[in-house]
Amino acid sequence: MGMKAKVALGAVVGFVVIGAVSANAGNDGKNGGSDGSGSGSSASAGQHTDGQKDTGSAKAAKTKKAALDGDGEYRVGSDVKPGTYRTTGNTDDMCYWERAKDAKGEMDSLLANDNVSGTSYVTVKPTDKLFKSSGCADWEAVDPKAKGRPASSMDGDGGMFKVGTDIAPGTYRSTGNADDSCYWERTKDAEHGLNSIIANNNVTGSAVVTISATDAYFKSAGCGDWKKA
Repeated sequence: MGMKAKVALGAVVGFVVIGAVSANAGNDGKNGGSDGSGSGSSASAGQHTDGQKDTGSAKAAKTKKAALDGDGEYRVGSDVKPGTYRTTGNTDDMCYWERAKDAKGEMDSLLANDNVSGTSYVTVKPTDKLFKSSGCADWEAVDPKAKGRPASSMDGDGGMFKVGTDIAPGTYRSTGNADDSCYWERTKDAEHGLNSIIANNNVTGSAVVTISATDAYFKSAGCGDWKKA
């Protein structure tokens, strides 16, 4: 079966068929959750806490200034530190982000990009020169070792889910998809390059996918809601 990657060019997303991609997943912050830990809950790609009650410090942490404004161009190393960031609550693919190797603004400058509905995680590397964001909700830094309460179902158009934190590993099913509008992707990191993809597909009708505990993230766009089989 051919692989298809979601690739944005000039802030326009398309589904592009790519060649076979290695199925060896990496180990970048991929702590698998147990099957029962998220039973009966639904993930919306927002990172969870361990269920502790809000304290004064916890509330202060929630209201602290976001790491990055959702609109802007940031120099890596001076304006933004390398690391993994998350934006959530985006609608209708209006959020566009881009990692670039220079500030020339040419096609050759582009390292990775995406249009986002729902949530996106992006890892900005020390070798990147520029990070661009347009029309996105504010970005916040994410601790790759943070624990969560992984759910057993998720929004089919929710964007990106961190395995073991947002969503539990296991086999999931999505139904009622039409005209290849459902796209899913298993990834080994949040760099969004072709080498990041473990497996992906466009689906009509029912979709079934097994998310491994060693996967880093699961992406879903335009699909019916996923439920653990």
